[in-house]
Amino acid sequence: MKKQILIAITAMFFLTSCANNADKTATSQNSDLEKKAALEASNIKFYNNIWEVAINEGRASILDSVYADSAVLHTVPEIKGKANCAAFYKNYVTGFSNRQFIVKEIVASGNKLVKYWQFKGKHTGTFMGIPATNKDIDVIGCTIATIENGKVTEERDFMDNLEFLQQLGLMPRQ
Repeated sequence: MKKQILIAITAMFFLTSCANNADKTATSQNSDLEKKAALEASNIKFYNNIWEVAINEGRASILDSVYADSAVLHTVPEIKGKANCAAFYKNYVTGFSNRQFIVKEIVASGNKLVKYWQFKGKHTGTFMGIPATNKDIDVIGCTIATIENGKVTEERDFMDNLEFLQQLGLMPRQ
């Protein structure tokens, strides 16, 4: 009888211990998921705000504070460093009036973001060394960005550069 009681107590202890460990694991996983979702939401809000302020409001000085010191823009040629990344995008503010930067969709996974966007404006100033053409442009593109510790560390922009140059009147349409 003592042996049966001991076996029953041991079995109850084992089952209770397993259930407690399962609860702890589930709670830990939920907490990790909640942290990840909060990081993604925070990064989306941060990244949307950059372009709203810099491009739409024309306050490009925000770009001086959003890039990490070692930031990289994967363009041709590649752009490295906080100041150079900010200067690259400031060209859109100085080169175009009636600017509209529209984020059509944005998704995040951890510290990575993918943004589908549209840029409209009138080329009334010097843009990347190109004198004003007074042409209206309307292009769409996609950006993959990495955000670490509240700073943009990397971006890859994709758009139809031929279409962009054609809209500026710099390349013939075929």
